[in-house]
Amino acid sequence: MSFNVAAEAYDRFMGRFSSLLSPQMADLASVTGGARALDVGCGPGALIAVLVERLGPESVAAVDPSPPFVEAARTRYPGVDVRHATAEDLPFDDAAFDVTLAQLVVHFMQDPVGGLREMARVTRPGGVVAASVWDHAGGKGPLGLFWSVARELDPGVVDESNLAGAREGHLAELFAAAGLHDIQSSLLSADLSIPSFDDWWEPFEGGVGPAGAYVAALDGAARVRLRDRCRARLPDGPFVMPARAWAARGTA
Repeated sequence: MSFNVAAEAYDRFMGRFSSLLSPQMADLASVTGGARALDVGCGPGALIAVLVERLGPESVAAVDPSPPFVEAARTRYPGVDVRHATAEDLPFDDAAFDVTLAQLVVHFMQDPVGGLREMARVTRPGGVVAASVWDHAGGKGPLGLFWSVARELDPGVVDESNLAGAREGHLAELFAAAGLHDIQSSLLSADLSIPSFDDWWEPFEGGVGPAGAYVAALDGAARVRLRDRCRARLPDGPFVMPARAWAARGTA
C-alpha cells in the first residue's frame, strides 16, 4: 500500500491516533536515555517525536517508503537521520541500534517476516524489536466502524482484516518466524476524542491508506450513501472513537 499523500492528510487521518499510540510503543520497547533507536515506516513522524524527546535527535534514525513522509519528517525533526527506504531493505549496518520499532507498519510490508528479520539484523544482539498493528480483524481498530458500514453496503469489499498482524497473536507468530526471541504480546489503546461527525469523516476523503483509497474509488452517490450510513451510527456532537492495537516485542 502506497502512502503517496501529503503529510498533513495523514496527520488528520491516522496521525491523530498514532500520536496517542507512540508513547506506549516507546514504553513497550523500553526506550530510555542512552539508546540508539530506529523507527521503521515512520510516516510524518508521530513516533519520531517521542523518540527525540527521550533520546535526542542524534540518537534517532527513521525510514519510510513514501517521499512526502520522508520530506515531512526531515523538516519536522532536524538532526534525525531520516532515509527513503523500505523495511525489507534497511540501509544500515548490522547491530546498529539498541531498539527498532515499527508502529502501524507490519501489515503494509510486502514481506512482513522479511521486514521483521531486517529489523532484527540492524538491532544489536539482545536489543529490542517492537511492532504494533490495529485490531482490524476484531473490528476494534479506529477504522472498525467504517469498514463495518462499508461491508453492509458492499459485501464484497476488501477491508484490512486479513492483513499481517491484524488479528490476535499473529504479530507474535511473525516475530517467531523472523527469528526473534523472548516474544511478548500486548494490547494497546488509543481512544480519541472527536469534536463532530464531520471531523471524523473528512479525513477519509483525503485518499490515505486502504480506507481512503476505497472512498476515493466510489462514485458520488455511493460515497454519500457510505457517509450517511456512518453518520447514522455516530453522534453529531463530541464522541470518543475507541482504538485498539495488537503489539509485540522481542529481542534480536
